[in-house]
Amino acid sequence: MQGGRITAVLGPTNTGKTHYAIERMLAHRTGVIGLPLRLLAREVYDRIVAQRGPSVVALVTGEERIVPERTQYWVCTVEAMPTGIGADFLAIDEIQLCGDPERGHVFTDRLLHARGLHETLFLGSETMRGAIAALVPKVQFTKRERFSELTYSGSKKISRMKPRSAIVGFSVENTYAIAELIRRQKGGCAVVMGALSPRTRNAQVEMYQNGDVDYLVATDAIGMGLNLDIDHVAFSATSKFDGRRMRPLFPHELAQIAGRAGRHTTDGTFGVTGEARPLQPEVIEAVENHRFAPLQRLQWRNARLEFGTVDRLIQSLDARPEGEWLTKGREADDARALKVLADDPAIRDRITSPKDVQLLWDVCRIPDFRSISEAEHATLLARIFEFLQSGKGVPSDWLARQIERIDRTGGDIDTLSRRLAFIRTWTYVAQRKGWVDDESHWREATRAVEDRLSDALHGALTQRFVDRRTSVLMRRLKQKETLVAEVNDKGEVTVEGEFAGRLEGFRFKQDETGSPDEAKMLARAAYEALAPEFSLRADRFYNAPDTEMDFTEQGGLMWGDTAVGKLVKGPDLLKPTVQAFVDDEAGADVAEKVTRRLQHFIDRKVAALFEPLLAMSRDEELTGLARGFAFRMVESLGIIPREQVAAEVKDLDQDARGSLRKHGVRFGQYTIFMPALLKPAPTRLRLVLASLWSGADEFPESPPPGLVTIPNIDAFDAETYRLSGYRPSGARAIRIDMLERLADLLRTQDSRGGFEANPDMLSITGMTLDQFADLMGGMGYKAEKGERAKVKAADLEKAEEQAGAEALKTEQADEAKAEAGGGEQPAETHPEAEAAAEAGGDMVAADDVASDEVEVFYTFTWAPRPRGNRPPRREQGQGGKPGGERGERKGGGKPHGKRDGHKGKKGGKPQGARNFEARPPKKDKPVDPDNPFAVLAALKDKK
Repeated sequence: MQGGRITAVLGPTNTGKTHYAIERMLAHRTGVIGLPLRLLAREVYDRIVAQRGPSVVALVTGEERIVPERTQYWVCTVEAMPTGIGADFLAIDEIQLCGDPERGHVFTDRLLHARGLHETLFLGSETMRGAIAALVPKVQFTKRERFSELTYSGSKKISRMKPRSAIVGFSVENTYAIAELIRRQKGGCAVVMGALSPRTRNAQVEMYQNGDVDYLVATDAIGMGLNLDIDHVAFSATSKFDGRRMRPLFPHELAQIAGRAGRHTTDGTFGVTGEARPLQPEVIEAVENHRFAPLQRLQWRNARLEFGTVDRLIQSLDARPEGEWLTKGREADDARALKVLADDPAIRDRITSPKDVQLLWDVCRIPDFRSISEAEHATLLARIFEFLQSGKGVPSDWLARQIERIDRTGGDIDTLSRRLAFIRTWTYVAQRKGWVDDESHWREATRAVEDRLSDALHGALTQRFVDRRTSVLMRRLKQKETLVAEVNDKGEVTVEGEFAGRLEGFRFKQDETGSPDEAKMLARAAYEALAPEFSLRADRFYNAPDTEMDFTEQGGLMWGDTAVGKLVKGPDLLKPTVQAFVDDEAGADVAEKVTRRLQHFIDRKVAALFEPLLAMSRDEELTGLARGFAFRMVESLGIIPREQVAAEVKDLDQDARGSLRKHGVRFGQYTIFMPALLKPAPTRLRLVLASLWSGADEFPESPPPGLVTIPNIDAFDAETYRLSGYRPSGARAIRIDMLERLADLLRTQDSRGGFEANPDMLSITGMTLDQFADLMGGMGYKAEKGERAKVKAADLEKAEEQAGAEALKTEQADEAKAEAGGGEQPAETHPEAEAAAEAGGDMVAADDVASDEVEVFYTFTWAPRPRGNRPPRREQGQGGKPGGERGERKGGGKPHGKRDGHKGKKGGKPQGARNFEARPPKKDKPVDPDNPFAVLAALKDKK
């Protein structure tokens, strides 16, 4: 294939190079043309089909494959073009992309190896002359001059941009921002990006070409041969991200894009806009005169790959070029994916032949259209490889599920763009021969989904960036001095029948469209209509009941669903002030009325929710220490950790405490608090008031109502938990009133000798045994974990009930005899009791305790921290535990009537249990299961 004529047609944009290549291809019987963009390939395909018909023209891209049986002419992207079919003609467009860091190695390979039998054309910039002359023997050069002149026009604001202009950005975010600005100021624009599907791009271009909009916002994709009627190109930036870093655009890159201005013989201009700095004089001269530094290095990657093993394939990809004109290109996506999969042991194990290596490489060449992450793309490739390597191809049901998830036309522009990127992956897979069961079906299915998403994306782009309403209003503004404005019952404001904004509370939220001048006119007309509405709303609000108002946990003030103000720190903790949200245009009277009503609301809310606290602060009968302590309670909003006021509590006599208790103050073992203020509503307001007073930027939210414990999170300090009505202990924080109930139960236990948690303790906290042990550890108790054989709770409960009943009968009988005999008599020995005493250590029935199940239990003992590590000192009660309302006695002993065991015998066993001393079980003497005393004795022994 080296005998044909090779010509390099070089020159700037708008020289007719692509048109010339199409004419030369159609002069041959067969031909192939490679183009840099899928969009441009579709445009050229449509042009050739219009001349020769669809039966002889093929379109082949990564995601699209239309190949008639009698194909003569192939229109392809450079990556997808067939090079070994023996076509008479072959052309490569935009050959200067040999220097592109990402795709350059593909263009370089075509430059070195792709040839037509009779004619080969390389189309591109004059910067490639030296490289082509050095690398392509016997090449002939043809220079083409631009049909029109291109001149620099300086910097212009977007608001002053003339019609038929294109504004160029280099990121999706920048493109959208510019399009939004043009929509507001000019009424709308078309959007063209390389990521758009051909169908969406064509629809947007048609909207521009037909004059529906006068402006085009695009990425540098328009620099690659797209033919549009553009008079002026404005750069919003002169730097772009090239995949690794931000870098300035080279002069030849600026010229490639600026050259879209001025089609055929119509002159064009270029300049800058937005934040882009004016171009340097030498850059302007280079662009205007099409004189640029020649390319010195072309990107290269070894095309002779070895598929013996994966390692040999990687080595061949990493080979270095020979010669001064070639340099090894940046590692491409397919090579990176190959190395990731090669490190996967599961993939390595599946590769047993060169055929498997070739298949793995073909899978790795699936482009990462989704651009989510390298790892996720590799995971998808591994899954596809496993399907193909099994010999059955990609399962139809699996592929159908992937496509079904994408086939949805709802959502915004970004969502639709992501779905289009996702469907491109499956379109690519469907184009590969032998990868799916029914290739024609899946090609049609993926194309249909892409078309639906493309139409939806075009609609979304038009809806967002083409504001027909703005165009209408702009024309009316020029014709009239005043506009007709109305307000409906929903607060929607219309001007000349067009929606202009919404009245939210006492503030007008204008619809963010239109130019600044238009916005001023719309606002003026809207406020004229809103003047009476503000007064009517203020009267309605002033007479509204408090039930229609509320405060938020961040200090906002609401009227229904609308924010009408916020709380502000006042002169006192319980006297916050308000700031009303009222537009200045509403007038001072409206603002004053709204402010006064909001202040009434919050004052009544504080008075109602903190009534016990306020009543105590006003009680003149409280004097001395009691009055001082009442002030501390008000200052702490009704909750004080006991350790913080231990000295003050100790100094209060019983009368002072009694006077405080009348106001609902409870002196707990851990906290002094007012139970009425622990309800959800006061708690919510307490957090807001405390946050306002401390000047916090963000207020903590109150816990959900009804929770006994909540997680103890490091991000929240003890003060936040106190205000919420909780006390941290271990991994959780417990509500302070439930903590005091738990403390009451703990005071009855032998904290030195050790005790187990009873059901009442677990019921109060709502915890599992392990969680309860952690809670007790936070309270200063040591928890020792143990295991034992699990007994049936029902049998134990039944036995205890029967034993208690029998013991009561015995006691009553003894008392009766003692009264009859005039003195205390020895208790009569009942047969049941005697039997129980004899069999107390015997075995119980196997069904009762003989079990392989094991239960976990904890023994708790009071173990305060060493003095150096303990928290602030607390009053000591029983056994060194914190003192409480019931245990405040000197000496640290237990309260009267709460000693271990029965009355009068310290350390003894509880009444009713002293007759059941455990004995070694007698293996040869079974226990009568109908005798409750015997069963209970055996169970106690087992326990």
